[in-house]
Amino acid sequence: MSELHRWSRRSFLKASLATAVIFFGRPLRSEGGTTGLPEGRLSLYHTHTRERLEVVYRDRSGRYDDGAIDALDYFLRCHYTQKVVRIDPRAIEFVNLVDRKLGGGHEIHVISGYRSPEYNALLIREGRGAAKKSLHLQGKAIDIRIPAVGLDILRQTALSLEYGGVGYYPRSGFVHLDSGAVRFW
Repeated sequence: MSELHRWSRRSFLKASLATAVIFFGRPLRSEGGTTGLPEGRLSLYHTHTRERLEVVYRDRSGRYDDGAIDALDYFLRCHYTQKVVRIDPRAIEFVNLVDRKLGGGHEIHVISGYRSPEYNALLIREGRGAAKKSLHLQGKAIDIRIPAVGLDILRQTALSLEYGGVGYYPRSGFVHLDSGAVRFW
């Protein structure tokens, strides 16, 4: 089984707890002493497939909904080949954290999630700026815009989280978020 498919509920929970610590500085505690996280809720629109997805993929106690995770994987598939892979939960959490920091509830436009090697090679051949070792190939990157939020504000918000990679593409109208090392370009 590939590295992308080895995520267990325990791994998702660990990623969620790390997210809470990064976002809030410490794990949140709800009544009864259990860890309480901001709800994992996203409202997405894919600019290539014109599909929409409203999903609650994780509850406040850190439990992931397997069906919702599968729906996110499908939604974020390579729109060119239709290939579906497991999307890194940290990439999904990064999108959620950015939305939450901006007030939450925005419709997030997805330009690209997973990219198959075939599609990535096509983008490179066409001179569209794709990297040969793009994290999109591993399901660890998502390119987004939020129409209700300026691109520069979206970028600054993502950078302020110091959570992963942030790329700024104002000419193309999107911000790249990934679950790799904290860096920016």
